[in-house]
Amino acid sequence: MATLKERLQADVVAHMKAGNKTALTTVRNVLGEIGTKEKSGKTPVELDDAQTTAVLQKEAAKRRDTARIYTEAGEAERAAAEIAEAEVIEAYLPEPLSEADVEAIVDEVIAGLKADGTEPSMRQMGAVMKPVTAKVAGRFDGKAVSEIVRKRLA
Repeated sequence: MATLKERLQADVVAHMKAGNKTALTTVRNVLGEIGTKEKSGKTPVELDDAQTTAVLQKEAAKRRDTARIYTEAGEAERAAAEIAEAEVIEAYLPEPLSEADVEAIVDEVIAGLKADGTEPSMRQMGAVMKPVTAKVAGRFDGKAVSEIVRKRLA
């Protein structure tokens, strides 16, 4: 299966052929951001799918925030353009998890720790958060995950 970055690059061609200017521009901009991230730092790196997803989430959030600002300023057309770009980006993101799904993952990890003989408390929050964060990986808000874990450990 192709990586997320390869899929984005292939879609540039598809959007060009389809004449979809909004999607083409958006995907090109996102690829530019990914390229910038890969080249920033002391040594160039190749972003994996999780890191690419993080960049996509940041870009989508940026577009949504800009759309909100435009809406408040009475610029409905510009806001609509930003929302359209955010939707193009969000199409590449993994399906978000529901709160119930995340709670089930947290319960599963806590049960796993109990099975290993560890009674999880607030002191072991990191031991719970690490595997939960790996499983949730960009499909649910990190602050909300930490709140759920806190409730379960309290």
